[in-house]
Amino acid sequence: MPAYVIVNVDVLDEEAGLAYARVAQQSVLDHGGRYLVAGPTPEPVEGTWDSARFLVIEFPGMDRIREWYDSAEYRRAREIREGRIRVGMLFAEGSPPEGFSLPDQP
Repeated sequence: MPAYVIVNVDVLDEEAGLAYARVAQQSVLDHGGRYLVAGPTPEPVEGTWDSARFLVIEFPGMDRIREWYDSAEYRRAREIREGRIRVGMLFAEGSPPEGFSLPDQP
């Protein structure tokens, strides 16, 4: 089942942002990921949104996400961004298989 990495990014140093993006993107592709959303500026319609950039990356499964995140390549990217790029990141499983139902709500 596919799994997703959802990322909020706030670049404080544009040069570091470009360097991070190059290394991070290659690490994602090398681990079977593909970018679904990579917009420069999200458009909030409800609530508040603190970051300037938003990404959704699809991987074949949660195991591949963890392999990517713990890889030497992505560790290098994290070192590049340290103190120069703020990142909020979460991992999420994909949609449940067909036939799956949620419990009834009262």
